[in-house]
Amino acid sequence: NSQPVLALAFSSDGKILASATKDKTIKLWNLDDRSEIASLTGHKLAPNALAFSPDGKQIVSASLDQTVRLWDVASRRQLSVLAGHTDGVWFAAFSPDGKQLISTSDDQMVRLWDAEGGRHLLTFEGHDTTVLFAAFSPDGTKIVSAGEEQILRLWDTTTGEQLQTLEGHTARISSVVFSPDGSQIVSGSRDQTVRLWNTVSGENLRTLKGHTSAVIFVDFSPDGSQIISASNDQTVFIWDVAMGVQLRILKEHTSAVESVGFSANGSQIVSAALDDTVRIWDSATGEQLGV
Repeated sequence: NSQPVLALAFSSDGKILASATKDKTIKLWNLDDRSEIASLTGHKLAPNALAFSPDGKQIVSASLDQTVRLWDVASRRQLSVLAGHTDGVWFAAFSPDGKQLISTSDDQMVRLWDAEGGRHLLTFEGHDTTVLFAAFSPDGTKIVSAGEEQILRLWDTTTGEQLQTLEGHTARISSVVFSPDGSQIVSGSRDQTVRLWNTVSGENLRTLKGHTSAVIFVDFSPDGSQIISASNDQTVFIWDVAMGVQLRILKEHTSAVESVGFSANGSQIVSAALDDTVRIWDSATGEQLGV
């Protein structure tokens, strides 16, 4: 990419990487030979978030143009535009079964959509400011959302009821995700910390400190044993969940790291930064495999 990369997503089989850039395009890459497969255009402003459907056949994208868009991977075609938010959209993702979508926005709402027809199903109301991020629980029965107000909110996806609030961060929450078994939630914040929460009790189990600037993105490894965090301090940290200790620091980026994720089998990590690079790492050794 010759443009700053704003979002990344791995396909479920680990063969395709999707990247969103400031020139409003979504690029698909073959990870075997690192060649560009396709370029998807349609957003009027740059996409902020990308996600593959669980079967890898579709991609969802979110943009400050106030839309969520669905794309077909095989045909490289735009399938639908989900309109309903009244301000910029920061995030979108599929439910674990691929049947639903969530999106978050500057309009302070979290919306639930039918992935097949694009129909709006539910609106989760309760946030007082911009909602930046949300995630489904692995069984799809809950959503966690967070943003400017420093509070994580847990919701029931059937009723739209707010189940719990998780408090502890002292600055904007940039990223949040459930552990693969659904028992924990990890969040990253501009307060420079990564926090681990119990999804049942709401207890803050661990506060991981080490970054020297805002934490922008977090993710669990597929087996739930590790967490990765990306930061404005130009690094990616790998953490051991059980011990709460830092395992490795990935340091080759020369600007803020905006997005990071594990491959489907957990063997690789991909990171994107404002230095216009996407880097691939060996998750076991921390060795950089490619740029």
